[in-house]
Amino acid sequence: MMMTKIEMTEAIILAKSEKGASWGSIAEAAGLSEVFVTSACLGMNSLKPDVADKVAAYLGLDASVSTALQAFPMKTWEKAVPTDPLIYRLYEIVGVYGPTMKELIHEKFGDGIMSAIDFSMDIDKEVNPAGDRVVITMNGKFLPYKAW
Repeated sequence: MMMTKIEMTEAIILAKSEKGASWGSIAEAAGLSEVFVTSACLGMNSLKPDVADKVAAYLGLDASVSTALQAFPMKTWEKAVPTDPLIYRLYEIVGVYGPTMKELIHEKFGDGIMSAIDFSMDIDKEVNPAGDRVVITMNGKFLPYKAW
């Protein structure tokens, strides 16, 4: 029986904890970005076979984890307002600034959307004496709507 994405994620998180690994070290072993590898390990993206094998090997996990990492995910999430404080704040940012982002993107690019397929994201820490800052950079290809 094939391992589910939930079982895969549980196995990865347990192995990560037992090894004392970070998402960054797992991504380094995989040769891909920390954000993308973490997302795949949490079940929201898939990895190519050679990369999935590297992640499983780094964590000391068997081929069933590699196979599950390669499976195409169901990209869905809870539709209710999230209760985890960090995720809620991101939800709040989009709720408050989403229309502003949409207006500015349309003004600068035209009618269209930012791709979540041709996309990258970096999460960094900016040391600041008034309190460290979270820096999230999202970079997506602009996809104009077409008329037909």
